[in-house]
Amino acid sequence: MRKEDCFYLGKIAKKFSFKGEVLAYLDTDEPELYENLESVFVECNKHLVPFFIETASLHKNDFLRIRFEDVSTEEEAEAILGNDLYLPLSMLPKLSGNKFYFHEVIGFEVEDQRLGVVGTIQSINDSTAQPLFEVLHGGVEILIPMIDHFLVTIDRDNKKVVMNLPEGLIEMYL
Repeated sequence: MRKEDCFYLGKIAKKFSFKGEVLAYLDTDEPELYENLESVFVECNKHLVPFFIETASLHKNDFLRIRFEDVSTEEEAEAILGNDLYLPLSMLPKLSGNKFYFHEVIGFEVEDQRLGVVGTIQSINDSTAQPLFEVLHGGVEILIPMIDHFLVTIDRDNKKVVMNLPEGLIEMYL
């Protein structure tokens, strides 16, 4: 499995028992969706390795207590501590309305209600306090804040993000 075909689920945070159980921090608002997994991909030395789950249960809201098959000692659990967990993109819950996953809108056109088509989303920069659409307009990169107030609709059928942007935001790039 390639990392590009997966989404980040969380990280193995700490050992839980002397029998190899671990606690995984889940990076999700709905950890209960992942309580009955059969397997996950664990990133080991930059490769995604499938690990099969014997048992898993929620622990203190956003942790998942996991017993993996073939991990039965503290030492084996220690070896995977700090490793990231991934699942195939196909396992992401479907979102509707104006909720979207960042990877889902790459390649969508951004259309402003006033100016029309602004450009195509190349990527999303989420390393800043406010995530930004990185939109290509001709050869010019335009950064558009992902603010709910600006977002009118996500048109998945036509691969379009319709926005109501403040006057001057786009013009300052052109």
